Amino acid sequence: MITRRNLLKTIGAGFPMTAFAQMSANPAAPRQPHFTPRAKHVIFLFLNGGPSQVDTFDPKPALQKFHGKPMPTPNLKSERKTGNLLGSPFTFKKYGQSGIEVSEIFPEIGSVIDDFCVIRSMHTERPNHEPSLLLTNCGQRLPGHPSMGSWITYGLGTENQNLPGFVVLCPGLPVLGPILWTSAYLPGLFQGTYIPNNEKEIDKLLPNLRNGRYSAAEQTAQLGLLQKLNRRQMEREGADPQLEAGIQSMEVAFRMQTEAADAFDITREPEKVRASYGDGDFARGCLMAARLVERGVRMVQVYYGDDQPWDSHDDILDHRRLARTADKPIAALIRDLKQRGLLKETIVVVTGEFGRTPATEVSGLVKVQNGRDHNNHGYSSLVAGGGFRGGMTYGATDDFGFQAVENPVDVHDLHATMLHQLGLDHKRLTYRYSGRDFRLTDVHGNLIQAIIES
Repeated sequence: MITRRNLLKTIGAGFPMTAFAQMSANPAAPRQPHFTPRAKHVIFLFLNGGPSQVDTFDPKPALQKFHGKPMPTPNLKSERKTGNLLGSPFTFKKYGQSGIEVSEIFPEIGSVIDDFCVIRSMHTERPNHEPSLLLTNCGQRLPGHPSMGSWITYGLGTENQNLPGFVVLCPGLPVLGPILWTSAYLPGLFQGTYIPNNEKEIDKLLPNLRNGRYSAAEQTAQLGLLQKLNRRQMEREGADPQLEAGIQSMEVAFRMQTEAADAFDITREPEKVRASYGDGDFARGCLMAARLVERGVRMVQVYYGDDQPWDSHDDILDHRRLARTADKPIAALIRDLKQRGLLKETIVVVTGEFGRTPATEVSGLVKVQNGRDHNNHGYSSLVAGGGFRGGMTYGATDDFGFQAVENPVDVHDLHATMLHQLGLDHKRLTYRYSGRDFRLTDVHGNLIQAIIES
């Protein structure tokens, strides 16, 4: 294969220095962080649709006591009309040495709860999916900004040059789709690589990975020709970030032929390991995530499912069905990362884009009035590994689980703290575009010192 470095050696002195600088540097190569990191990787488990905090990780006895009655305090604004309070149909139980209470629908997570910090005071700005999805994934409520995975790989590069630095696993597409893992105005190399993990066969999971028509030597020759054409284009037109991104993407795609099939093929794991995760799309995604970070991928995002499966407007009892296919894989991932010696250096986040109201939804859109509307005022997120403190809860919502009232945590605060654990100062991780410096946390974000190990 003709690499850029070898190509540049043969070009000669007439090549413009701007193009030389553009092509000689490998932006995907590992880079030094701002300070010594506690973590190297991120696995972001996204329960898209908005899980209910009061039915999962934030028990509220007062909610049970006032079930079926009007809320005794002023009702906060939600997206749709809500009625009387709805007590959780699920019981809670204390788990682990920490005694953290977890819903009966998540017993496996309960068994590893001592590894998690349960943030019970998350809040976001809007009660509808699109801006909340964008804020959680990209740090901004409006489209057109880079995703968290793109910022992280831009800041740190990636350890394995034969695989993408940022991988997105989803069976189908979540609401908004690819703009949730876009690189936007960052170089295109840092965009998330989408893999449809509802496919089991490698050839369907990774279509067009292998070239059945040309040998490796022939592909190398083709890439060499493309490099010459790209060089002439850059000599004529000057440095072109889009062209450079294309060059880098082709090189990664070529190298992926030798390693990607192995990385994504979970059948190469022992039967005992596969059984621990269980079956289903999300289970496959969690196991793939473990294999990918083991191979040096910087960030893996696993969406629970297509569209917005946790959006339980009609009947909150549907959370039991959803949890049945999320609980076991999440707990298995924590145990597996420990066994592989990776949990200490891997941040694992479990969250949705917001929570749900403690009162029942009574809008004309629901068929069964046993569900909950969107709630951006207070919800729960879980964080493990990567130097985060386990076996603790942080913050609190009010007596009914509606609003964060103790140590409220904004999404920007969580992003800032994750970047800190990766050795990045969120205020210094910037990119100049359209006349100003942008960053993942925009002009917000505070380090949550209490939830990280000293």
